Amino acid sequence: MYEPGVVKKMKRCALCILLVLMMVPVVWAARAPVKSLAQDPYASALLIEADSGKVLFEANADAKLYPASVLKLMDLYVILQRIGQGTLKLDEMVQVTTEAAKTGGSQVYLDPKEQFSVEDLLYALMVQSANDAAVALATHIAGSKDGFVVLMNQKAQELGMKNTKFHSVHGLPPSEGQEPDVTTARDLAILCRALAKQPEALKYTSTRSKGFREDKFMMHNHNKLLGQLAGCDGFKTGYYQAAGFSIAVTAQRGGVRMIAVVMGSKDRKVRDAKATELINKGFTIVPPKPELMGAAALPKPVAAAQSKPGAGGVTFATSAGDGASASPAAETTPPEPPTKNAVGGSWGNFFIGLGVGFILFLALFGAAVVMMKRRTGTVRSRYRRRD
Repeated sequence: MYEPGVVKKMKRCALCILLVLMMVPVVWAARAPVKSLAQDPYASALLIEADSGKVLFEANADAKLYPASVLKLMDLYVILQRIGQGTLKLDEMVQVTTEAAKTGGSQVYLDPKEQFSVEDLLYALMVQSANDAAVALATHIAGSKDGFVVLMNQKAQELGMKNTKFHSVHGLPPSEGQEPDVTTARDLAILCRALAKQPEALKYTSTRSKGFREDKFMMHNHNKLLGQLAGCDGFKTGYYQAAGFSIAVTAQRGGVRMIAVVMGSKDRKVRDAKATELINKGFTIVPPKPELMGAAALPKPVAAAQSKPGAGGVTFATSAGDGASASPAAETTPPEPPTKNAVGGSWGNFFIGLGVGFILFLALFGAAVVMMKRRTGTVRSRYRRRD
């Protein structure tokens, strides 16, 4: 016989075990079954030249796959559009909701008691790939996650992303009753082209590390190609088991921008290696822009150094995404008039005239000497004839 205290403990243990067993089906039901689409080396890939959109390489580019956190690029696009329209400000404060704080996966551990600016949360979204930041921003802008998903799908249609359908704001595996987010490498390339035209987008996607919450939490970008691939300044990685490892990456060299999308790889290192291979291949196909290479080789004019910003001075083409050449004003800027002390001024003219006169004098003197020698020779010949 067991003592009464022991019996009570056994009953409590049995009750706990029963509760755990009852909760297991609920936990499993919280995630909808998703078919794994990951392959080796990848399920889909695409390489394009950003300015023209020309396809340089593709492999199964229209296969419908799960974007995972690469989906957050559409979050960024929608938000930057709102900021450009003036309906949202970077310094606008966002109140963290309980729903946002409970979001799992990669996060910055938001608390409902906290507030952050839109810009702070954008960095969290792109650098840390924070799912809680995605929910906080979506709720602030559209009132709910579902409302923001509507905005995401509207922008996808406007951009021509025909095979894309979003169901979440973060790209996590679908919950019970929810369909998975679906897109293609070709559609993601369209989105990336649109983002590449906005330099402010690259500001967030190119950041490798950044402090959050007054630098108490350090965020590190999941895109390992930043700092490893020459010219790389974006965009985003994504992963969950059924989706595999995906990346949308861009790099710019010599005024040419490449965009590569690799989706559904079974291995992260293989994904990164294939993306790097595609980007490098693109730069061997498309040469640097001559006007930008030429402008880079030219010495900086003195007039540009003397002019004040905004005063119409000479400007040069840079490697910013648009690849613009030098402005017309630079081609028509007249040279400065020479000063009195400059070569070609009054003193210069004086010395030049003196030099020319001296040369003429030498020429005349030489001619005179020759003539005198001829005369002397003639006289001598006459005397010899006389002898």
